[in-house]
Amino acid sequence: MTDTIGNQKNDIKKPIDCPMNILEFQKMFPDEAACLKYLEHMRWPNGFACSKCSVVGEPFRIPKRMRVLVCRSCRYETSVTAGTVMHRSKTDVLAWFWAAHLVSTQTPGVSALELQKKLGIDRYETAFQMLHKLRSAMVRPNRDKIGEEWPLELDIVYVGGKTKSGISGKTSQTPVIIAVEIRQREIRDPVTKKIKQRAQAGRIRLQKLPNKMAVNVNQFAKNCIAPGASIVSDDGAEFSSLKTLGFKHEAVAMRGDKIKMDSTLPMISVVTANLKTWIDGTFHGVIKKHLQSYLNEFMFRFNRRFYRAISFRSLLKLGALTPGVTYKVVYGKLDTKIDHEIGSM
Repeated sequence: MTDTIGNQKNDIKKPIDCPMNILEFQKMFPDEAACLKYLEHMRWPNGFACSKCSVVGEPFRIPKRMRVLVCRSCRYETSVTAGTVMHRSKTDVLAWFWAAHLVSTQTPGVSALELQKKLGIDRYETAFQMLHKLRSAMVRPNRDKIGEEWPLELDIVYVGGKTKSGISGKTSQTPVIIAVEIRQREIRDPVTKKIKQRAQAGRIRLQKLPNKMAVNVNQFAKNCIAPGASIVSDDGAEFSSLKTLGFKHEAVAMRGDKIKMDSTLPMISVVTANLKTWIDGTFHGVIKKHLQSYLNEFMFRFNRRFYRAISFRSLLKLGALTPGVTYKVVYGKLDTKIDHEIGSM
């Protein structure tokens, strides 16, 4: 065991930087060692702390086992990737970093098939599970509830599937509830040169629902929306209990009028269009049982759309907190056949 990286002890407390473009990414992470060093600094910003004896200090390093750090005090071995989305993965950490960068910074995202081709991954299943592990890390533990400072638009839309025989209410599509913060920003009118307020979508929350019933809407509101928030929705029965839960609820009768819907809930219309275009364009449809994972990715990307460059660092930080989903969770305990992204909804 030797100290193979001489300057790491001095560098360990420096602020963690992040690449702002693909050229910077290639310079920062040319090889496996650079990725492991970055991940180590991210996990232990104040210096390596042994998980067994809690001693903080520069560990021993094993040249032939680059992921392993050995405590100088108790000789306990700790893997840099243990407890992260890369936990027990045989795939190079460099490939994981590339996957995280592509999925978090590329405008359309990346499908498993495209990731497999770009990174030269042997098996489609490996690329598919890598992306699902990253998606599982996109939901921050104990995340903030939205609507504390800004009013919200709320609605339920249907994703995938088809309406059965044109009968109203009969559909194989999946209901997804969407909440959007309506923020105001100041812009200068190009003609009058006066400053005016313009609405734009703020943070969003999306969740797949088992059905369009009030009990599911209420649970979503309790989990995701700040108490006392102002909410605008249609006057459907599923939203009828929001006032009793303490929200300032304005119900607008729309009766299927799309023009009225677009004018009353304009940001819901924008988010819905973006969501469906993204799913169809990047993945050509997704499997129903994995829909929430894709909704998590859409939320992560949408909420950071103005800070796309640093979303890579955010994803790695979140990924360092969770081991991600397992193979059994992704594919099901008894399902050995791989469900591809294409086709199912």
